[in-house]
Amino acid sequence: MNVKLVNQPLASIDADLTLEFITPQQLLRHPQKEILLMAGFKAEEEQICALHEQRLLVCGINNLSDELFRTTMAKAIKLVMEYSYNSLKLLQYGDNHFKALIEGVILGSHRLNAYKSEPKPSQLTEVIFSNEEINGLDLDTTKLEKTLTQTLIISKATNFVRDLVNQTPYDMTPQGMAITAEDIANSNHLECTILDVNGLMDEKMEAMMAVGRASINPPRLIHLSYKPKNPKKVITLVGKGLTYDSGGLSLKAAASMVTMKMDKAGGCAVMGIIKAVSELGLDIEVHAFVGAVENMIGGNAYKPDDILRAKNGKTIEVRNTDAEGRLVLADVLGYAQEKIKSDYIFDYATLTGACMVALGPYTTGVMGHNEELKQSWLTAAQDSGEYCGNLPFNRHLKKLIKSEIADICNVSSKPYGGAITAALFLDNFIDENMKDKWVHFDIAGSAYTESAWDVHTYGGTGAGVRMTLEWLLKLQQGLQ
Repeated sequence: MNVKLVNQPLASIDADLTLEFITPQQLLRHPQKEILLMAGFKAEEEQICALHEQRLLVCGINNLSDELFRTTMAKAIKLVMEYSYNSLKLLQYGDNHFKALIEGVILGSHRLNAYKSEPKPSQLTEVIFSNEEINGLDLDTTKLEKTLTQTLIISKATNFVRDLVNQTPYDMTPQGMAITAEDIANSNHLECTILDVNGLMDEKMEAMMAVGRASINPPRLIHLSYKPKNPKKVITLVGKGLTYDSGGLSLKAAASMVTMKMDKAGGCAVMGIIKAVSELGLDIEVHAFVGAVENMIGGNAYKPDDILRAKNGKTIEVRNTDAEGRLVLADVLGYAQEKIKSDYIFDYATLTGACMVALGPYTTGVMGHNEELKQSWLTAAQDSGEYCGNLPFNRHLKKLIKSEIADICNVSSKPYGGAITAALFLDNFIDENMKDKWVHFDIAGSAYTESAWDVHTYGGTGAGVRMTLEWLLKLQQGLQ
């Protein structure tokens, strides 16, 4: 989808269809009021009415929030893609809503067509924004162009992650993730290091290797680096990259195995984030680490009752092989902290179904020790259009992962607070000097959807990408 900005009044722009946003109050003064009312249009939230004879699409919006502009734009673009129009034009609704409208176009137009034998093409190829504001003013084109460029990079990175998440377990193996990382590095001038099984053995990453032991697709550790001159900060991102999770010997139910290609969403997110960071040219050094593993069953699979030794030397009692992501992250977090001395470390993982129980299917769980740091992420998420919720630690939940025979158990002794106890497990693998610089994001609910909502269609959502880039942009501006 080509999205462009032109320095012309809307009336001077040649396009097949015009899109308008109107409130219930504006409807009463609209030139097409009678026709719209006859069609049952009341300018209610996300209500859309097409007047094809007028080449006009009218969208209801009952408050002027970014969220509603974004969502309604996405809904409108999906509808127009079903029509036979080639181009669409619209006004500005204040320069502060331009970003949301662009996101609505790019994210809303995303389609999962890779596996269709006969994908249905859309004739809509171009969306044109005028610099004319709804009240007749001409907005600063230079400022709008900057917003357009930045938002396109972030939105396309989100779609890039969606496409990675949506790839099947057969197509996207740990080796496939490593090849994808190398392609990103080559295209974006990044450094890339890949560890194979021998490299993992040399690094004493026993927990990660145990998870991948029964798979014919051996694990890979991926390290992508973006290193600008004189960076303001150094950031480490760690992603869980389970290309498929059968549950291992603690086998999942059949219905629960469907969609488990999404268990790599954290790893995909950090690769999309560093790709966008390089394209934005931020003055922040970023390192993205991915533990790419496939959790399968077999005669050599790791077992409940096994004791594993993680890279940092701590021993882990395995009581459930379906709590595998935290084992992978334990080693990758240890490796990342050993290799890179950063100002902050953030990890992203589809870690627990318990997070969905706590926050619902749309919201990312945010956990860590530093309340101020977590609040900065909640603000960044809200500004980016993602949903996040804080799940607090407490010392009593920490007792639930105590082991009698090892340093720590990989699952809680009680079926409550599972998202928090999983994060508290990871806390054992965060160095003391990084405890207040670490935040864990559980994207189990937010990373994948089987029903359309907001700007999302079926499949991967790209959870974590927009909010992280928002946070990093604020960091560059000195606002964090």
